Amino acid sequence: MKRRLLTIALAAVLLLVVLVAVNALIVGAETKGAHADSGFIVRLGHGDDLQVREDGPRTAPAVVLLHGFDGSLHWWDAITPRLAARYRVIRFDLLGFGGSAKPSGGYSMERQAQLVDEALARLGVRRALIVGHSMGGLVATALATRDRALAAGIVLVDSPPTAGSGELPFLARLGFVPVLGQVTRTIATDGMVRKGMASAFAPGYRVASQFVTDFWHTTYTSYVDSHRDDNSYLKHEPLAPRLKALALPLLVIYGSRDQIVSPSSMSDYAIVPGARIVAVPRAGHSPMVEKPYATSQLILPFAARALR
Repeated sequence: MKRRLLTIALAAVLLLVVLVAVNALIVGAETKGAHADSGFIVRLGHGDDLQVREDGPRTAPAVVLLHGFDGSLHWWDAITPRLAARYRVIRFDLLGFGGSAKPSGGYSMERQAQLVDEALARLGVRRALIVGHSMGGLVATALATRDRALAAGIVLVDSPPTAGSGELPFLARLGFVPVLGQVTRTIATDGMVRKGMASAFAPGYRVASQFVTDFWHTTYTSYVDSHRDDNSYLKHEPLAPRLKALALPLLVIYGSRDQIVSPSSMSDYAIVPGARIVAVPRAGHSPMVEKPYATSQLILPFAARALR
């Protein structure tokens, strides 16, 4: 009897191991094509298609908005109307996020910048203020490095200056662990995702349902590879020296209650000549969501100077 029970238990464990392995293979191999939900798709070839949304007058100077890790163009919803009153605002879903394609690879910051650059050329944009939130700030820097003539200036919103200046919460980091990450993604609920995303805002801020939806739009590969590649970009060279070499007008905005990137690390950007570094009081890692008026009041005069 005991031997029979032991055999059944071993068979159950073996079955569980097989199911976990199969799940890891299926989840890890998932890809998705581009699908517009609030903008339009720019076809760039090889399946690396991006969702773009434009607001404001097409004849006005351009302001490009690049979201952060695990985000989408919707993270700029609250701030766009004020910017679009004066500028042609162009928002992107970066590769792997929102309505853009989620291929099996190609998520480096340089590749992201290349795709944005190609899409802007298709839209006839030759000069723009580039605004990037968190990881989007790395893409903005890579974009300006790739196409110096395009960038009239750069605005960073809570972008980590070094690989060690920020850290995602435990639940988010759990998703990067091979096999365990795929299992976690399979069994995760909206509540778990909302809890994991809470650190992207000041304590007590309610995470919008749209941001939970943005998480589910990613694939396991786009989620893991994007995080790995943004860390690689910073490990190769910190952001501040890259920006100093570009010698572009720079505005750095950060939330005084940021729970992901250390507010004290923002002083690293002081090595960039003329850089303005400003805290948004009572905001967390995403001041353009939490304090859109205060954030737009910082961006608008900077844009006026950079784009004139």
